[in-house]
Amino acid sequence: MFLRSLTRGAAAIALSASAALAHADGVSALQQFVTEVKSGRASFTQTVTAPDGKRKKTSAGVFEFQRPNQFRFAYAKPAEQLIVADGKEVWVYDPDLQQATVRRMDQALGATPVALLAGGDLSKDFVLKALPAANGLDWVQATPKRNDANLQSLKLGFKGRELSALEILDGFGQQSVMQFSAVEPNAKVPAERFRFTPPPGTDIARQ
Repeated sequence: MFLRSLTRGAAAIALSASAALAHADGVSALQQFVTEVKSGRASFTQTVTAPDGKRKKTSAGVFEFQRPNQFRFAYAKPAEQLIVADGKEVWVYDPDLQQATVRRMDQALGATPVALLAGGDLSKDFVLKALPAANGLDWVQATPKRNDANLQSLKLGFKGRELSALEILDGFGQQSVMQFSAVEPNAKVPAERFRFTPPPGTDIARQ
């Protein structure tokens, strides 16, 4: 359930090139992000709001990625959880429950926020539209080319070339907002960060 929330309607990433991009719209910023930033890491906070607008859940952690399609989400608060993709499979590991699920990459991602930012081909899965600037950010809307009942809306906010915010509305009316800090664009991330070996005794479910 959490993997679907992350990849289908709640999740993603904040890594950027360091120079400012003057007078650019969100589409230009996103295109340059995908072209120029091949790896990196960032801290993130994620706030998920229920459809009624009242119930909220906040989490925090660190994200790392390496194009194409390798990424690692390490959630630290309020509970530990690890999501690792090696380019072929995506693992979700819950250390408290000693449980892990694994899915093939093509089944887990598709036209999702993670595919948009950690992949390499924007035109394959998304139609991009510049939105009016708001809250000091340039915004872009990314609409999946194929119908996806799990994703209503996806918006990305850039400050210059830096991806500062990601807003997702899923098919159930749940909103997820991710904000990013401590950005390290094109950081050298060790290859082993994108490999996962289940600890002994882990209950593994393949989907």
